[in-house]
Amino acid sequence: MAIGRVTQRMMTEGSLANLQRSLGQMAALQEQLSTGRVINRPSDNPTGTTAAMRIRTSVADQAQYTRNARDGLGWLSQVDSTLDSATSAVRRARDLALQGANTGAMGQQARDALAIEVEGVRDQLLGQANARYLERPIFGGVTSGGQAYDAAGTWVGVAGAVNRRVADDVVVQVDVDGRTVFGDGASSVFAELDALATALRSGDSAGITASIDVLRARENTVVGARAAAGTRHQRIELSAQAADDTKTSLSNHLSTIENADLAETTVHLKLQEVAYQAALGATSRVLQPSLLDFLR
Repeated sequence: MAIGRVTQRMMTEGSLANLQRSLGQMAALQEQLSTGRVINRPSDNPTGTTAAMRIRTSVADQAQYTRNARDGLGWLSQVDSTLDSATSAVRRARDLALQGANTGAMGQQARDALAIEVEGVRDQLLGQANARYLERPIFGGVTSGGQAYDAAGTWVGVAGAVNRRVADDVVVQVDVDGRTVFGDGASSVFAELDALATALRSGDSAGITASIDVLRARENTVVGARAAAGTRHQRIELSAQAADDTKTSLSNHLSTIENADLAETTVHLKLQEVAYQAALGATSRVLQPSLLDFLR
């Protein structure tokens, strides 16, 4: 069996290559400990890098869904509080109509006072119909203006729904079309209150009685709109919680891919240091060249 000739140069180069390889492994472990990550560049783990990039995209999507949900909850909270106040205002107007219908026990001066209060309720409802969230009217559709209704009670908004995407396939409307709650023009609650005030001043019993039924129907409309908004509010809350849970789960999965196990990495580093020191000691004993060795 032929044995190849091993020169001093071959031994030196081989030993240095092995030492350099061991030193490189130790440097990689030190980097992982200092950064806390096992993937510091794509070349460290191409497959893991691809998975981490996809997970990061999903985490960003869930974070955006959470922000959308919080904004939507702000809209619907404003809608709910405004409709609550509107319900009380319409109910008060109906109570005034009931008082005015008692013509036998109420004189004209008292009815005039009721008419003034009805007009005050109308102004109150007009302000509520123009309620805004982040400087946008919540009952004005997609209008860029600052009002949903003008002073005459005419809807001046722009038809369209304000939507928020709170999940991959979940889009929820966060505003309410004012026309479905307060009406528009001659068929609006403002016109109804104007008619009631006029009937009170003129002593029109039939008109006052008709206003009672009209305002009862309007109150039911406002309550129904509030219930529908409450349903959407609950749906967004559930979606926001789901987005937070998904984000947490994805972040944990990302951590298992990118983050280093510090205890395990420390043990490996210590083992690598021992191996490197042993290799240095062995190499120093084997490579003791003399002048004759260099001349070969």
